[in-house]
Amino acid sequence: MTASNFTRRPLLLGTLGLLGLSGAATTQQAWAQQMDIGRASAFIDATGRELVAAINVDGPVAQRRDRVGAILRRAVDVDGVGRFILGRWWRTANAQQQQEYLQLFAEVLIRNLSSRFGEYQGLTFTLGRSQARTEEDVLVSTIIERTGTPAFGLDWRVAEVGGQPRVVDVIAEGTSLRLTTRSEYSSVITRNGNNVQALLSAMRRQITQLASREGT
Repeated sequence: MTASNFTRRPLLLGTLGLLGLSGAATTQQAWAQQMDIGRASAFIDATGRELVAAINVDGPVAQRRDRVGAILRRAVDVDGVGRFILGRWWRTANAQQQQEYLQLFAEVLIRNLSSRFGEYQGLTFTLGRSQARTEEDVLVSTIIERTGTPAFGLDWRVAEVGGQPRVVDVIAEGTSLRLTTRSEYSSVITRNGNNVQALLSAMRRQITQLASREGT
């Protein structure tokens, strides 16, 4: 996943490959609390401002990536997103595979997104409309801009997780990122004889590639 140019497509593809959930029935089980629109909007506004400040601060790229990664760990329901992405394969994985998968997913998610966001300065973040998607979650619209590149929209799906607002999905230009990632992960497993271990191996290779690119 190279990022030599900051355009909409690389950022969207990076996000597409990472954030995802399964179906509506599962989300209702996981997020039983009603999400307040104002609370969700304020959460994304604060998180966006934090991210922009971390991205635009002067300093080494690696330092910016670390700051962005710390923000993302707080903002995203990493374990919940990971479980939902795996979908039906979560039930076929054994306990050890489930534990390893969540650890690998967290590292892939944070490394990829923090690298993608953290390498680029000059970003601006504008809060748009917020609306209830279901009783359990709210969709908060934002506009991301950078000098010299077209602005694009990211819609953040926010739910109450453990009593706190968390990002549980992102919609980029009308495309639900959860469905894309679920399909990609399921495809890796099915192509390898319905073997969850094949996905874990692929994720370990991805982490190695990301670490090599970052020089860490």
